[in-house]
Amino acid sequence: MTTQHAEASNPLATLTESLRRLQIREYGIVLISVSLFLTLTFTSDRFFQKQNFFNILDQWSAIGLLACAATICIISGVFDLSVGGIVSVAAVVACKVANSTTPWVGILAGVGTGLGLGISNGVVVHFTRVNSFIGTLATGIVFAGLAIIVTGGNIVTVTDPQFGVLGQNDWLGLKFTGWVFLGFALISGIVLARSRFGRYVYAVGGNAESARLSGIRVGLIRGSCFAVSGLAAGAAGALLASRTTSAQADLGRGMELTAISAAILGGTSIFGGEGAVWRAVLGVLLLAMIGNGFNLLGIDTTYQAIVQGALILVAVAADQLLRRRA
Repeated sequence: MTTQHAEASNPLATLTESLRRLQIREYGIVLISVSLFLTLTFTSDRFFQKQNFFNILDQWSAIGLLACAATICIISGVFDLSVGGIVSVAAVVACKVANSTTPWVGILAGVGTGLGLGISNGVVVHFTRVNSFIGTLATGIVFAGLAIIVTGGNIVTVTDPQFGVLGQNDWLGLKFTGWVFLGFALISGIVLARSRFGRYVYAVGGNAESARLSGIRVGLIRGSCFAVSGLAAGAAGALLASRTTSAQADLGRGMELTAISAAILGGTSIFGGEGAVWRAVLGVLLLAMIGNGFNLLGIDTTYQAIVQGALILVAVAADQLLRRRA
């Protein structure tokens, strides 16, 4: 009898093998992140400093928001490639409204714009039945064009210094942008892991037809995921605009790919149904540590994209391999 046949006839061996694969998928990102953290700690005397960690959280807060939302979308079985365009539109709207009303109304307008555009994505994808990858790629181009129209190709600057409070001030040494990222990650992680909505997201992403037959409104769940993604993009746009008290039409260009990369590095399966927000946060921090390490060690940043791309390729290949063996 072969080993494979022996495992098939031994439920305990099968369970042990399944748990081993689950642990690789769940905690592989932890091992990689800890290894890189320790490497940078011992190779650079400037890495293991509180201010350096705070700077990383501040600089990557916008990507962190998008990565958390991208994780929820991918788990549900959809992709949102429009968040870069939403970030640009939200930032521009926030600045425009802040100049015509008050800074805080402008911030809320930017966040609300992101939420509205996210909902529109859900409506478009649901009623046209177009693949979410193609549909949001198209709406992302539309949103980017809309940002250019609104700005006329110029930088929009807010004159009231209060507009910069959220992006420039800090609490306990950490910028408010970092606190917003951590708060959003905590809330979205709890909702995904502990709520009925979260269970539905996993069910829809795992098998949409079975979820539908079980009475779950697949379109509504996925539309809600697009709304969360739009909300995160709106918040990211408002934070970025507040950081410099200005915005321009290409502010969010390329951010969607970085956010999806972080989610995939965190072990979120591109086939849906598997993933977690906390692992996406580790994916963001892994990308951040790579960039930070290159700068601190004086390594040519040309190679940074190569390292990041190789890690993403390994993560996707590992996911495919584990699925085939399962």
